[in-house]
Amino acid sequence: MPSPASAPPAPSNLRRVVTASLIGTTIEWYDFFLYGSAAALVFDKLFFPESDPLVGTLLAFLTYAVGFVARPVGALVFGHYGDRLGRKKLLVISLLLMGGATFAIGLLPTHAQLGSTAAVLLTVLRLVQGFALGGEWGGAVLLVSEHGDARRRGFWASWPQTGAPAGQLLATAVLAVLTAVLSEDAFVSWGWRVPFLLSGVLVLVGLWIRLSVDESPVFRAALAKAEARRAAEKAGDTTAEAMPLLAVLRHHWRDVLIAMGARMAENISYYVITAFVLVYGTKHLDLEKQTVLNAVLIASAVHFAAIPVWGALSDRWGRKPVYLLGAAGIGLWAFPFFWLVDTESFGAVLLAVTVGLVLHGAMYAPQAAFFSELFATRVRYSGASIGAQFSSVAAGAPAPLIATALLADFGGSTPVALYVIAAALLTLLAVGVAKETRMRDLERIGEPEEAAPAPRGRSVPVDGP
Repeated sequence: MPSPASAPPAPSNLRRVVTASLIGTTIEWYDFFLYGSAAALVFDKLFFPESDPLVGTLLAFLTYAVGFVARPVGALVFGHYGDRLGRKKLLVISLLLMGGATFAIGLLPTHAQLGSTAAVLLTVLRLVQGFALGGEWGGAVLLVSEHGDARRRGFWASWPQTGAPAGQLLATAVLAVLTAVLSEDAFVSWGWRVPFLLSGVLVLVGLWIRLSVDESPVFRAALAKAEARRAAEKAGDTTAEAMPLLAVLRHHWRDVLIAMGARMAENISYYVITAFVLVYGTKHLDLEKQTVLNAVLIASAVHFAAIPVWGALSDRWGRKPVYLLGAAGIGLWAFPFFWLVDTESFGAVLLAVTVGLVLHGAMYAPQAAFFSELFATRVRYSGASIGAQFSSVAAGAPAPLIATALLADFGGSTPVALYVIAAALLTLLAVGVAKETRMRDLERIGEPEEAAPAPRGRSVPVDGP
């Protein structure tokens, strides 16, 4: 007999949880990606006007990378309190922080009004964005994973993942419309502010929906067990429960390394395909901004549709086969991607970005369920967030910066393609040594560690269903 927490949820309740997570993550990714697109298109002129155009872009991407540096801090803070207080409360806080920072960027004076202080304020707001996103991802995917049943967990947990392409789609669409209807001078003068200010409206909608869902039943069951352990501790019958972070480092360090390695190709390829391509296309090939933006816009729509398909396939084939297929595919696509973009044909650019994002989806879709199934409930928020966000410092944060620097130094795309291939090899290694996690019972993961301390230097074995 399944426990109440592990019993399949009512379809209407699960759909409400999925919708709330999807809308919340879409808004947060919209805010985060909007910054990346603006950094590629106008922030060099607005905040670093005294630099050479390519150097200005590098400086703009440096502030972009700062947001990734803050993500591990957000993962630690949100993970700790999310494992102690619950997923829902922390998700509401992350949404408010992200939306507030994005709205404030839309009101920010530029270098012309405030001098170098403007760049400092921009960097501070980017730090807040990164801090909020560092806590958002883990909570959103766990809320769905812990509500759903094991048979279709890959499919349902992949829906919050579609928030990334949906946010990219929304951000790119708004920018594409503005660049189409406004002159270059109008867009640089005030038009770029509009999508940032729009975030305030989106956050209110997301907050209303997110407050309507229930806390994860798996977390509630784990919390009840923890309270029973604390009661036994007071009676002298057991030892104190370790902090989530310490428990992760003691019992799940191998799983954290697997998650970090799994993110390398996924993270690096995504930002090369969606952010660096704007620089490569407009500044290296002299393509129209609208051409590249439209290609990313259409490809993001295909990416959105592909992610649930890959998630469903991970329920059928397993998390590892789908993930490995995506990592191998993105490595093989690295050179053809740039060959197609170099043709300067819209159709070829669209094909390059679309195929790249579909292959990326094969990694990104099963990631939510895969990472959730690696960690025990009372450390799951911390473990999944740390594994996902610490890797972003080495992967997503410097990806556009490294790619732009390679382009500036070598004048071509070959080093960038090799950079993506190296990331793909790292991910193939990390996922290749992992155990298959499909159909694991989220309530039973880590049960041995509660009965006895784990041997030094080894992760605790995980029970199957």
